[in-house]
Amino acid sequence: MIKLKRVYETVARGDGRRVLVERLWPRGLRKEDRRVGEWLRDVAPSPELRRWYGHDPARWVGFKRRYRAELRSPERRRLLETLADAARRRNVTLVYAARDTERNSAVVVREALENLPPP
Repeated sequence: MIKLKRVYETVARGDGRRVLVERLWPRGLRKEDRRVGEWLRDVAPSPELRRWYGHDPARWVGFKRRYRAELRSPERRRLLETLADAARRRNVTLVYAARDTERNSAVVVREALENLPPP
């Protein structure tokens, strides 16, 4: 199962493997904090795409299209396959820092994971 959660929310036992899918470390959190189990910054949107999007809801559709294209690169595809494999064995929670819970990069990553063909 793949869940989504803001990194600032309380850690729950059912979260399983918690993976930060952001390029930048969340503000106000120390790296020693146990809210993040693993940081996969290489799966996050490119800095150029992140700056272009700027969390502008009017650019959401374009952001999703461009980010999906980035996720098709061989390196990112391998990271997604590793996450999908982990999610088949236990819960994986993709954590993110964005305030918008419906339009953020973790939503796109989860969709990509759900759309991967089975092994």
